[in-house]
Amino acid sequence: MSSHFETQAIRNQMERSQYLEYSTPLHLTSSFVFEDAEDMRASFAEEKQRNIYSRFSNPNTTEFVQKVIQMEGAEEGVAFASGMGAVFATFATFLNAGDHIVSARALFGSTHTLFTKYFPKWDIHSSYFPVDDLSLLEALIQPNTKCIYVESPTNPGVDILDLEVLGKIAKKHQLLFIVDNCFATPYLQQPIQYGADLVIHSATKLMDGQGRVLGGVTVGKKDLIRELFLFARNTGASLSPFNAWVLSKSLETLAVRIDRHCENALAIADKLEASQEINWVKYPFLKSHPQYALAKKQMMKGGNIVAFEVKGGLEAGRNFINAIRLCSLSSNLGDSRSIITHPASTTHSKLSEEDRLAVGITDGMIRLSVGLEHHEDIWNDLKNALSNLG
Repeated sequence: MSSHFETQAIRNQMERSQYLEYSTPLHLTSSFVFEDAEDMRASFAEEKQRNIYSRFSNPNTTEFVQKVIQMEGAEEGVAFASGMGAVFATFATFLNAGDHIVSARALFGSTHTLFTKYFPKWDIHSSYFPVDDLSLLEALIQPNTKCIYVESPTNPGVDILDLEVLGKIAKKHQLLFIVDNCFATPYLQQPIQYGADLVIHSATKLMDGQGRVLGGVTVGKKDLIRELFLFARNTGASLSPFNAWVLSKSLETLAVRIDRHCENALAIADKLEASQEINWVKYPFLKSHPQYALAKKQMMKGGNIVAFEVKGGLEAGRNFINAIRLCSLSSNLGDSRSIITHPASTTHSKLSEEDRLAVGITDGMIRLSVGLEHHEDIWNDLKNALSNLG
């Protein structure tokens, strides 16, 4: 069978039942039955690989995870009820009281909150390095440092980090290297190729691609995933069989959707860069992006997120949002519909002004998740909103 990404995503599915169904069936069951006492004993002793309880595993969840494993080039994986469920469970599995995280400063707002509000309660602390200067990273590593964690591209500023360099640093210091690959998806980038031990996705975003369900997944090395699976099984942040079924079907169209997302995003970024109402535009495959060469090395295409700053600061940013007519106003991203948000007053509003500015989130910054509409219609909406700023 062909090993091409698109073919794997479409043809990798569970074995058909006695009914010979064409499409994968839903297994909406909380538990599974046993043939006899010995079957039950052997199953709980893990002498058999079989489904026991849907909090542990389910055929639909397994199919979804197996697709992501194959896409990322991983060994094993675990699915979760949401992306943040995957993030929290991954850290909670491998960190103990007294441990230390080294992370890129540019983070999703909820992850930053975990690091600064909740983990310190358990004596787990973190240090941030700037995304544009990896030379400062090693000075932050302490005897109790357990892992290096990054997003690339980052949220919401679409900065690119050198995964190969980070992987080598992690290996040198015997640290876990964990990458959030949500913005790129495994279609555009596979961090395991650069030394990542674990890769996390919010499947809610581009993997689903249509704003229907929540989901998360972590994939990586078999021995690490075994520990993560045991944590997930006992703490209950399980992905529902229905959501897993939806996500597995969504992965069949991931490649064709991402191709269109990227094509549209580059077209929009080009037009924004030429606009007089814009101070700056950041998109990984724009030549003006500070890490353009690195993005071209690591990613097949630039993704669907465009960040830009409207002239006039906070008030201008809000006026721009209020003038939008086609694009959806939402905190989500990666949808078939273009979504626009103002990070300073929404997704990253809990950060201090100092923390926001440190990762490039200015008062007038806009995050645009470019959808699958015709790019001229998306641009006309943006152009009309920009015209209202003057």
